[in-house]
Amino acid sequence: MFKTLNALVLREVRYKEADRILTLLTDTDGKLTVKARGALRKSSRTAAATQQLTYSEMTLFGNRGKYTVNEATVKEGFEGLRGDMEKLALAAYFAECMEALSVEDQPEPALLQLGLNCLYALSRDLHPQEKIKAAFETRLMCLAGYAPELGACPVCGREPEAPALSLDHGCACCRGCPGMGEKAELGPAGLAAMRFLSEAPAKQLLSFKLPDADLLRLSDASERYLLRRTERGFSTLDYWKNLRNYTHMGKKL
Repeated sequence: MFKTLNALVLREVRYKEADRILTLLTDTDGKLTVKARGALRKSSRTAAATQQLTYSEMTLFGNRGKYTVNEATVKEGFEGLRGDMEKLALAAYFAECMEALSVEDQPEPALLQLGLNCLYALSRDLHPQEKIKAAFETRLMCLAGYAPELGACPVCGREPEAPALSLDHGCACCRGCPGMGEKAELGPAGLAAMRFLSEAPAKQLLSFKLPDADLLRLSDASERYLLRRTERGFSTLDYWKNLRNYTHMGKKL
């Protein structure tokens, strides 16, 4: 049985001498694991379309629940990622998150759109990396069923004063209110941005604006919230942060 679909390659693993095992996020079938035979050969017609962080149209052959790539053509290669280690590392983090939070054979078009939009913005330097990262993390948590409660502080019942995000309870709260466990500082502008990111139409997700200091707080809060909810670390995130710190250190010198 043949099926044609659009797919973002989240991960590629070398198999034997010339094959690739791919983890795909598709537009119709959700996450799929497929084999791309001969994709590592120089003469392969599917080499470019089956590399990680490429969005491609693929024709798959299915047999007994296993799929093989029969044909593949690139729809969007995100070429701006390939020559920049920082952008490539952050893109790989996005892919690792999507793989971790998607489910095999369960269509997730909103998740695919989020990934494509953020990779497009990242590859073309449309926004600061911290802004794209915060938007991706916050919206991803909402799509995965971990949307934070961002209304009144649950302790005092008022609009949060010196707003923070309770990582233990998954809600906005006042920085000074007790009993909310570990908190990540947001500030008023950061809370407003997180509320926007939770509800904005997909095409407008990156249209918010924040001063640099508020953006860094938002990026830190969204990251810590994602790590707490997924209960795991991401090696790609650690690598991006190391590269980012090294770059900023070099600029200061």
